Amino acid sequence: MDTTLNDPIVGQVVDGRYRVDARIAVGGMATVYRAVDTRLDRVVALKVMHPSLAVDAAFVERFIREARSVARLAHPNVVAVFDQGAQGAYVYLAMEYVEGCTLRDVLRERGALRPRAALDILEPVLAALGAAHRAGFVHRDMKPENVLIGDDGRVKVADFGLVRSVGDATGTTGSVLGTVSYLAPEQLEGLPAGAGPGVDVYACGVVLYEMLTGRKPHGGETPAQVVYQHLNEDVPAPSATAPGLAPALAALMARAAVRDPARRPADAGALLALARELRGALTEAELDAEPPAARPASRTAGSENRTSVLPGVAPHGGPAGGVDRTSRLDLPPAGPRDGAVRPAGRSPRRRRGAVAALAALLAVVVGVGVWYINSGQFTRVPPVLGQSEQAAEKRLSDAGLDVRVTRGFSDAFAEGTVMGSEPAPESRVRGSGPVTLAISRGPRIVRVPELAGLPLADARAALKKAGLAPGLVTQSFDDTADRGAVISSDPGAGARVRPDKAVALKVSRGPAVEVPDVTGEDVDEAASDLADAGLKAKIAPQRVRSDEDAGAVARQSPGEGGRLAEGDTVTLTVSKGPKMVTVPDVTGTSADAARKQLADKGFEVQVKHSFPFIDDTITDQSVAGGDKAPEGSTITIRTDGL
Repeated sequence: MDTTLNDPIVGQVVDGRYRVDARIAVGGMATVYRAVDTRLDRVVALKVMHPSLAVDAAFVERFIREARSVARLAHPNVVAVFDQGAQGAYVYLAMEYVEGCTLRDVLRERGALRPRAALDILEPVLAALGAAHRAGFVHRDMKPENVLIGDDGRVKVADFGLVRSVGDATGTTGSVLGTVSYLAPEQLEGLPAGAGPGVDVYACGVVLYEMLTGRKPHGGETPAQVVYQHLNEDVPAPSATAPGLAPALAALMARAAVRDPARRPADAGALLALARELRGALTEAELDAEPPAARPASRTAGSENRTSVLPGVAPHGGPAGGVDRTSRLDLPPAGPRDGAVRPAGRSPRRRRGAVAALAALLAVVVGVGVWYINSGQFTRVPPVLGQSEQAAEKRLSDAGLDVRVTRGFSDAFAEGTVMGSEPAPESRVRGSGPVTLAISRGPRIVRVPELAGLPLADARAALKKAGLAPGLVTQSFDDTADRGAVISSDPGAGARVRPDKAVALKVSRGPAVEVPDVTGEDVDEAASDLADAGLKAKIAPQRVRSDEDAGAVARQSPGEGGRLAEGDTVTLTVSKGPKMVTVPDVTGTSADAARKQLADKGFEVQVKHSFPFIDDTITDQSVAGGDKAPEGSTITIRTDGL
């Protein structure tokens, strides 16, 4: 039977944008629909939170914050989050729609996978989780249902941040949210490590075991039995179920799913590196080994594969509370046996009729009393989250409740809409209330203070006091502002922005000073000229060969025309004088050969032909062969004439 026919959302347009076409899946926290974004004309997956969670304003705000953070987690193996919003009791995420199936579907159909196929799925999953761990997110509900395999073969991980949001927002104490077959021991014990990336590593180890063997490592008829095994028993070696499995692959699984989180790889990125190293070490035969045909062992319906809230456990005990606890029932006393003597008087039929009438009247009186005590004197608060102030007040008034209003800032709810109520929706209120509505004033806005002229440290302090963050600092020459003082800000003074926004600051370097050219000057003379310009001289420790005389400035940094602030430093490099090179004797050689010999020694060459030009044999050179001349200087050579 198509259950979507009874779903009130199917066929509706949510938030004026998303036309819901069909229901895809139902989980413990949300229902996923296939929908069309009518604005962009594309198919999306619309995840709508269950109303029991959506009426909690604190949860909704945290859920939206998490969704925004996950939306920034751009990775090819992560299901993208496009949009989030709320319409009445519907709080939703619009996500990338992946046409294909889940890893659970693959395991249900094929049982165990070959090692090559298992690694082909595990590696992109770890890449996605590794990116999340680097960004500060922990999935906390890794399982085959959250691994999507597209028709094009791409592997993507879904539901990032969702478990974390619900766990932090529902207010459950001594409980853990997740899927029992994949929960790490530290999650079940409520230890601090239960919030770290190690829980995803453990879950991936369990998923790898399931891919290699076709069954979960810990079985049981109830969640409590599975929890006990997670806490007290190691994940069994997969080779016991899949003989012939490469020992290195079994060792990788065991390292990921070890009960002690300190012995696991630090995060998914570390496990990915080990998986890739392992793949390179396995032979083709080991990668393509066919596992035995093993189907997943049966479980009590809904006991393990659904995300649910589980009772907390003591660090060294079993699950708190009982499951299917046996209760004692007090049965009514037996009536008279057949053949027993009845007392004389009114007939049994009339007597039974009177008793029945009296019992019926008593039941009505008792029922009315019980109804009044339990419900009649109470009114349930209707859900009004996300509605306009006017609509919410009317709905509460129609329910016979008095309304009071408070206002506050919110990033999650539009201005003028309800972001919470006290008492909460579905709570029972005696008589007519009152019920206090928290109405959103929209995002909190602050003004950028006037910062021009303030020293940088004072400007940063002023921004923090205003609830803003000091941003990028750039420096610029300015003839009016003192050095180190703020020239301007971006956004500018008086701009209305949200709290914690970074404000960029432009700081004065003072008036610009143009650097003079001091190359070729004596060092003392150069330092004096720089001082006259308001600059300091610094002598580089190493001297260099140059055309300048020894002891003169060979080069400077910055060079002539550079701009510095008053008091800045110019570095001077002192010349050791030119490098002297022995001039080769080129007389008697051709002009071309002579030019090449001299050029190879680093000289410039000038050729002069005697008149009239008869022969290109060199007869004379300006510096005799064997003498020395500065490297780079010009040597003149002459050819013979009459």
